[in-house]
Amino acid sequence: MTPMPSPPDERPVETADRVAPSESGRRATTDVVGLGTARAVWFVAPAMLLIGIFLLFPALWTLYIGSTNFERTGPNHVNPEYTGIDNYTSVLSDPSFYNSLWVTLLFVVFSAVIGQNGLGFWLAWSLRRVDRRVRRTVEALVLLAWILPSSVVAFLWIAMLDRHGGTVNMLLDTPGAAWLVDYPLASIIIFNIWRGTAFSMMLYSAALSSVPPSHLETAQLAGATGAQTLRDVVFPHIRGHVLTNTLLITLWTFNDFGPFLITAGGPGDQTEVAAVYLYNTAIRDGDLGYSGAISLMILLANVVMALTYRRMLRKRSAT
Repeated sequence: MTPMPSPPDERPVETADRVAPSESGRRATTDVVGLGTARAVWFVAPAMLLIGIFLLFPALWTLYIGSTNFERTGPNHVNPEYTGIDNYTSVLSDPSFYNSLWVTLLFVVFSAVIGQNGLGFWLAWSLRRVDRRVRRTVEALVLLAWILPSSVVAFLWIAMLDRHGGTVNMLLDTPGAAWLVDYPLASIIIFNIWRGTAFSMMLYSAALSSVPPSHLETAQLAGATGAQTLRDVVFPHIRGHVLTNTLLITLWTFNDFGPFLITAGGPGDQTEVAAVYLYNTAIRDGDLGYSGAISLMILLANVVMALTYRRMLRKRSAT
């Protein structure tokens, strides 16, 4: 006679039911690496503290002094008065502010969007097939201009553009030519292109390595010209990299203080970009309240540019 099977044991199910809530509760208080919520907070607390001290607090302080008549020295430094939006309305009607924005626009477009973008891509594209030693040498020279301190680079360019024995005048046989006086904006544009091209070159070198070689070979066998290959094969693959690079160098150049090291915003206000205009207002003129309002306007301009590029990137990812 075949023995009847015993009923299934329900205890494992009950045990699982009892364990499941505790396991889910433990997962709710831990992250993917098992630090736990409390330890994770302590882990990021030093970084958040530094961000609060060196980023958040100065931003809030600048926003506050922008609504006062706070000055670097004098009675308004000791007892500043609240002025509301007077500083902001004054900035929006200040011809010097609009002049700085126009100079900044020219500086950004010609030195970053066109200059660094174009030269960086050309170097990355041209160095793909050259000898390894030549490529490493060119990359090292370009990187050298990028890693040198801005003060050192500015001194080198002042020496090269000097009207008395400057390197440029010696090479072009133009003794006595005052480049920083006669062509100040062009001088700082070329200076910024020379200094900042390395980042674009490195980014585009990495981007071009993601283009499938088979696509380039197919375009070559099909008889496509170099311009057609770039337009129909290369740029569709690296369009996201182009937008990212353009966003970064645009924001960096818009806020760049480097021109001050060469021309201090002169002659007159011909090279007074927004960052230099802000510095001159705050430090030279001592009007910290007014400069706080200028800072907010510059911040808003940066936000608009960043949102514009972000929207372009989203459109690119959606297509």
